[in-house]
Amino acid sequence: MDKKYFFFDIDGTLTDIQTGIPVPSALETIKKLQDKGHFVAIATGRAYYKTKDTAKMLGIHNLVSNGGAALIYNDELVTNSPLDREKALALIHEADEKGFGILVAVNDSIDVVMKDEHFIEQVGERQEPTRYILDKSLNYDDLKDIYKIYIAIPEDKEEELTLRDTVGHIRFVSPYLTYQHDAKEKGIIKMMEYLKADIKDVVVFGDGENDLVMFKKEWTSIAMGNGVEDLKKKADFVTKDSTDDGIEYACRHFGWID
Repeated sequence: MDKKYFFFDIDGTLTDIQTGIPVPSALETIKKLQDKGHFVAIATGRAYYKTKDTAKMLGIHNLVSNGGAALIYNDELVTNSPLDREKALALIHEADEKGFGILVAVNDSIDVVMKDEHFIEQVGERQEPTRYILDKSLNYDDLKDIYKIYIAIPEDKEEELTLRDTVGHIRFVSPYLTYQHDAKEKGIIKMMEYLKADIKDVVVFGDGENDLVMFKKEWTSIAMGNGVEDLKKKADFVTKDSTDDGIEYACRHFGWID
């Protein structure tokens, strides 16, 4: 059998979307794929520091994380690129001038820097582990690398931010926008180039709207049964729900495992 290169989303694909617990049959299938010589990786928008422990728990040693900007091969970090600095700084300055609270991640960690406490005053603390570093003398233009930006801005005021769409973003929670890389498909292509492998042998699994970008006609795209309708319409194959052994079902269907 030809070697395939599998890239799995995490939440709702490898795990139960309700509990976050890995699906047992998915873990078994990952091992079977690896034993047969296939390449197995996670493809996620999460930062590398958030993903590496999950990957270890799943028995996966390769990652496309940070929205496609970070590549990890055999548990070794190959690259992890920050946002476009010029665009990020322009966005930060506009948000700052208009009084929206700002947090900036300048490395791949739980740390964020802030020159004031406007973000926390406006929307409260972030809904995940965060270490806040207050530096009242902070000059944004002195920042060398910018990995993520968090802007406290209500949905009904987004239009006030004229540079809103110049950097990839998503509203994970209602009170603020998260600016981060959103190009998992480019990360997959970079990984395949690194491996010197043909992209036609790529197989991606996903369930959410953020997986739409990695459902490409150049390779095989599989949507979970619990996935969003737009993803299912774009998929080459729709398998069962993640908790109904969807990954195992698809891999048996295509003959990738016995």
